[in-house]
Amino acid sequence: MSQGLTMVVCIKQVPDSAQIRVHPVTNTIMRQGVPTIINPYDLFALEQALALRDQLGGTVTVLTMGPPMAETSLRKALGHGADRAILLTDRFFAGADTLATSFALTAAIQKIHAETPIDLVFTGKQTIDGDTAQVGPGIARRMGINQLTYVSAIPAIDRDAGEITAHRRAEGGVQVLKTKLPCLVTMLEGTNVMRRGSLPDVLRAERAEIITWNAKDAGIEDVTKCGLKGSPTKVSKVFAPRPRSERAAMIDPADTTPAGIAKAAVDMLFEADPALPGVIARQTASSVA
Repeated sequence: MSQGLTMVVCIKQVPDSAQIRVHPVTNTIMRQGVPTIINPYDLFALEQALALRDQLGGTVTVLTMGPPMAETSLRKALGHGADRAILLTDRFFAGADTLATSFALTAAIQKIHAETPIDLVFTGKQTIDGDTAQVGPGIARRMGINQLTYVSAIPAIDRDAGEITAHRRAEGGVQVLKTKLPCLVTMLEGTNVMRRGSLPDVLRAERAEIITWNAKDAGIEDVTKCGLKGSPTKVSKVFAPRPRSERAAMIDPADTTPAGIAKAAVDMLFEADPALPGVIARQTASSVA
């Protein structure tokens, strides 16, 4: 621990959700011509790792699984200040769900760990294309390490004791948790601001070697646990919600004060559903009783 923290940040290259289109006939996502970005939640994880490196020393490795074009996202991460980048790419990984993805990423992380013991693994809380929030916890379970999810801050790391203190956002407040290293952390959005890459880092990223591993390089012997073969989840259909035909009701109250606008909105709701006042009265009576 005295040599600083060894950290791995898992990132994913995803389609820009603002420009995703669904094919009108096949109901599948049309990825052709859609720009890709680093999953936005992963940037909060990357910045947290970089901040800890600045504070305590150490190294930050970014890791992603994807096609060769995912190298673009890794170079962007290097431009932000990461020390090295590893691309996990192989035809065996194609079509992976979260179970198969966590299996492949865990194999790569364990290979890194065998070279240099890892203190922290970071992920974003979820990805914007899958929205499952399952890969991070899946990695922690496979590695047999503790996990801290939905973390909003890391106020302290005691390197001598090998402990980390984290703030975890939960319903109704914030939990203050402490656990042993190594562990996995999933970061919440809005917890920090991604730094702008320095000119030296941006130039270094352009000419840096991207370490590329296939399944064999990552130490994966059973490829049936990867990709489509290792994925019990099957997506039967992707569709765009049908646009609603009704228009929004407009309120034009005579009294434009906040109280007047609120009263006009409530009156409109009661007019649309005459039974609503009675339902509210019964619920209020039962809660008081």
